[in-house]
Amino acid sequence: MITELDVELPDGRRVRAADTGEAGGPRAVAPLTVVWHHGSPHTGALYEPLLGAAAARGIRLVSYARPSYGGSTPQPGRSVTSAAADVVAVADALGIDRFAVIGTSGGGPHALACAALVPERVTGVVTLASPAPYTDAFDWFDGMRSPGALRAARKGRAARAAFADEEEFDPEVFVPTDWAALEGRWSAVLADVQASDAFGPDGLIDDDVALASPWGFEVSDVAAPTLLVHGELDRMIPRRHASWLLGRIPGAKLWARLDDGHVSVLDVVPDALDWLLEAAAPARS
Repeated sequence: MITELDVELPDGRRVRAADTGEAGGPRAVAPLTVVWHHGSPHTGALYEPLLGAAAARGIRLVSYARPSYGGSTPQPGRSVTSAAADVVAVADALGIDRFAVIGTSGGGPHALACAALVPERVTGVVTLASPAPYTDAFDWFDGMRSPGALRAARKGRAARAAFADEEEFDPEVFVPTDWAALEGRWSAVLADVQASDAFGPDGLIDDDVALASPWGFEVSDVAAPTLLVHGELDRMIPRRHASWLLGRIPGAKLWARLDDGHVSVLDVVPDALDWLLEAAAPARS
């Protein structure tokens, strides 16, 4: 069962959250709570097969819609760091002390922000196909099939918003394994992207500007156990981004998926949840 709720924030905003609740009923305590950071664009909804993988492990799953997505209040000028305070507010509203985080695609940096900024709350972090912070250390756009939106975001919000008026989706950004996933086991992902259209383009615009701007923290401050997962065939966020993160997050591990692209990498979710359970074991003992 999924409970949806609006969480009121100190600045007057609200975020829409979703919660699967305590696994096994009111007397059971889930061995782990995982906060899911959605990609760009999405609504923040929880969907299969993510739900099934969590339920099979007794994991409590929580998600929230970033500002301007899924009914959450806009937050003009938000940065990647803004996610940490919003997640803490959601966790506090749900009575959750410690939790792990998973971020997919544009959600990856926001998951890392939680681990860097509220380390006392985060037991582990997994990113799936996450970008790295913008850097001159390598060609950040190299290997991206359609980098126009992020190039525009580098020039500021006005330029990114103007690009949105002419933006067209390039189906070649996804490899065949991605399309097979979207048309089959991960069809709910595509449905959620389509559902996000009802909330307008501002969430995606603000995400891109935040991702292409300074994040507001150093990834070297991420102290929690960290797993980076990336598809070698990813044409949206090339695997070079994961390699850069790997060299700068202390103790991070990289699972390179040889046959995966940007979406099919989600097939690793069950194994990633197992990894988070193991990472959280010392905190539960």
